[in-house]
Amino acid sequence: MIFYEDMTSGKVIESGTREVTKEEIIDFAKVYDPQPFHLDEEAAKSSLLGGLAASGWQTASLTQRLVHDVFIGKAASLGSPGIEELKWLKPVRPGDRLNARIHIRDKRISKSRPEMGLVNLFVEVGNASGELVMTQQNVLLMGRRDMPQKPVERSLPSGAGNSAATKFPDRPLKPWPPSQYLEDLRIGEEITLGTELFTAESIISFASAYDPQPFHLDEEAARQSHFGRLAASGWQTGAIWMKHYMIHRDAFFKEFADQGGLLPELGPSPGFVDLKWPHPVYAGDRITYTGTVESVRPTSRPGWGLVTSINKAVNQDGRLVFSFKPVIFWQTRP
Repeated sequence: MIFYEDMTSGKVIESGTREVTKEEIIDFAKVYDPQPFHLDEEAAKSSLLGGLAASGWQTASLTQRLVHDVFIGKAASLGSPGIEELKWLKPVRPGDRLNARIHIRDKRISKSRPEMGLVNLFVEVGNASGELVMTQQNVLLMGRRDMPQKPVERSLPSGAGNSAATKFPDRPLKPWPPSQYLEDLRIGEEITLGTELFTAESIISFASAYDPQPFHLDEEAARQSHFGRLAASGWQTGAIWMKHYMIHRDAFFKEFADQGGLLPELGPSPGFVDLKWPHPVYAGDRITYTGTVESVRPTSRPGWGLVTSINKAVNQDGRLVFSFKPVIFWQTRP
């Protein structure tokens, strides 16, 4: 077992490789990110990505598995509070073989929880051609040697319900503009994207594929951990945000088009900052996702701008469990 004390600044850990297949790119996209450039080879050719490519959330989840297999699975890992910055630098194509290089930057002991330490990591993800496809900066919480974790008593969620996404949530009180290009977006208006019931089955299924840490896989092991109960992988919480973003966007775009509105082509995302998991998502939690456009700006690419949004998720008790600021390419008005 690798403990906090074993971490040395400047150390580099190399993962094995993992081939990404066309079938798994499409299967992941169908559930979490059904955009044409992740689903259809012909449609993808005319997109900004220039061909079929994996969802960024899938690349991040595959990276988590690579890091787990070479490092986290052997360490006294206590999870991560969030991701400082993540960049998707190049598309991940069918047949690409991914590898991860984990840089240990620095570390410190938690002031509030002295039985754990915080280790700053920088992860580079490359393909077989030596090109970087993704980078990530984050903190890993680690247990200290001979200092056992104190199990946390967690109450059951106050409510339960079925997974549901509103067909067309939060209809605005004022009329929409006649088009939805970059210049038409409403800054500061919060939209409810949808609600998801996290079941034990879905938590274990996702963790088995991408993040097989004990507190995501086994209820008894989770009870003995600082989580206190079976908790979802943070990457599942993020991928579910993408799922509800797409459900909401497609529902809105359909109704908007039926009313004669002009719709732009949407592009991929180059990454995000300030991703935080401030509270665990437990089996039985109902998580509601929201999104707010924070800012828009032009780019050097003709016809395209960038939209920055603030996205959040709260559980049935109104407690914040997830937030981040993604950037997405958005078409400007012709």
